Amino acid sequence: MNFLSFENINLYLAIVLSLINGVLTCFASYKFFQIIQLSGYKLKGYFAWLKETKGSYFSRFILLSLLSTFCVLVTNALFDVYHAESLYSYIGLIFYFYFTIIFIVNLYSAPKKVPLKNTSRMTRLNVAMFFAVSVLSFLMIFVFSEFIPLVKFGALCFVPIIVPLLVPFVHILLIPLEKMIINTYVVRAKKKLNKCKNLIKIGITGSFGKTSTKYILNTILSQKYKVCMSPHSFNTLTGLSKVVNNYLNYDDEILIAEMGARQKGDIKELCNLIQPKYGLITGVGTQHLLSFKNEQNILDAKFELIQSLPRKDGLAIFNGFDEGAKKLFDRCDFVEKRLSGKNKICAKNIKYDENGTSFDLFIGKEKFEVKTVLLGKHNVENILLCVNLAYELGLSNQQIVNGILSIKSIPHRLELIKTNTNIILDDSYNGSVNGSKVALDVMSKMPGRKVVITPGLVELGSKEKEYNIEFGKRIAKVADFVIIVNKLNFESIKKGLNDKGFKDENIYQAQSLDKAKLLMKDFIGAGDTILFENDLPDNYI
Repeated sequence: MNFLSFENINLYLAIVLSLINGVLTCFASYKFFQIIQLSGYKLKGYFAWLKETKGSYFSRFILLSLLSTFCVLVTNALFDVYHAESLYSYIGLIFYFYFTIIFIVNLYSAPKKVPLKNTSRMTRLNVAMFFAVSVLSFLMIFVFSEFIPLVKFGALCFVPIIVPLLVPFVHILLIPLEKMIINTYVVRAKKKLNKCKNLIKIGITGSFGKTSTKYILNTILSQKYKVCMSPHSFNTLTGLSKVVNNYLNYDDEILIAEMGARQKGDIKELCNLIQPKYGLITGVGTQHLLSFKNEQNILDAKFELIQSLPRKDGLAIFNGFDEGAKKLFDRCDFVEKRLSGKNKICAKNIKYDENGTSFDLFIGKEKFEVKTVLLGKHNVENILLCVNLAYELGLSNQQIVNGILSIKSIPHRLELIKTNTNIILDDSYNGSVNGSKVALDVMSKMPGRKVVITPGLVELGSKEKEYNIEFGKRIAKVADFVIIVNKLNFESIKKGLNDKGFKDENIYQAQSLDKAKLLMKDFIGAGDTILFENDLPDNYI
């Protein structure tokens, strides 16, 4: 009987099986969807992840496919399946669906720093993937039934092999639609911003410190103004459009927009939407060197914020303690500019302990003794950056001081957590070279033995090994015990530790952060300080 005949029950079973395979494959593609999303829906980041992880997830799909195919072939051979009409040709699929479900369960139970977000865009990608896999599955069943009868419905087992390439292919097909949808969000946001004639708009960018500076600035400016701040890490075109459309109120006086970039042109695109009058550069380093290839590209990308400021009355403020920011300061000659910490606003006598940071703040000739729960010299630099802008925006000295006193701990960014027995420095959302230096410096001032838990520094391209060896050397000067999470940078960090005479018996390796916490219990004691420095991005798990 013709396979495509409406009287052939196998036709309808093939359709049902193809739809089921479409659903299961979408669940099994979780990691690939997650990386696409984490890469800002840029395929450059997706394929960089495939390369960096050496196709480890690709190989898992190949293993799933080969194992399932073997079981199907053996089962079909045992039942002597050669005719499309034989219902025995379905038995082997039990193994395929079983292995796929086990694969999905393990995938979803794996640790995730940033889980996949169920956005509208991701829903559209899932739906498109479902239809693509379902159609492909049906076509493969038809072809195999006609020309390779021994396999027949086992053709489904070959679908996982092409999933890592099918995900970006479907993504490419949706790009025109996504651009149209994003454009509608942007147009709505621009119309709303045009109605907010007196809104003061501030852009913040840098390789590190953007989010911390955003929270600090929001707290200080809120002493005088009604402020709208982009929440979480909403720093893309879609994210900032959402902030304007859903979070900005017409009576807000200030909009603070964090601006991120994965390639040159990204910040310019964000500035075309927000049109900031004020720009803050927190610091420019080698973070995301993997994406930008070299430091000059990073500098050029961050400078796009300054280039977008109005020539007549724009103001750029740069972190005067950061070499990268100072390079951009020297390059800026077309708008008014400030170099924080190098003028009448500065900080002296900086001290930090298990209770936070204290310093003397000078605003002109006035001196204020200030305390904050934030830790680290870099946070004092971020505060000075914000104080400079607050002063320009007319806040009184007392309002500025009150704002600093009101700053709360920023989660996972050198956050001080006290337990009944230990001090924890949670710096798990920091992965920059500069930030790691500050974290170790702060840790050195803390009481008790020191334990560092880290996967090392990532996204540093060809310099990653070099930076992690240096990281190990710095850890050796401070720590008593080190737990290196994952294998990625283990050898590099260990080499740095050993170069400084750190004992091997005090170096541990754990496959995950959870296992590192369990391992730590074997030697941690009361009064010890634990630093969680960086948490491996999902791109590397």
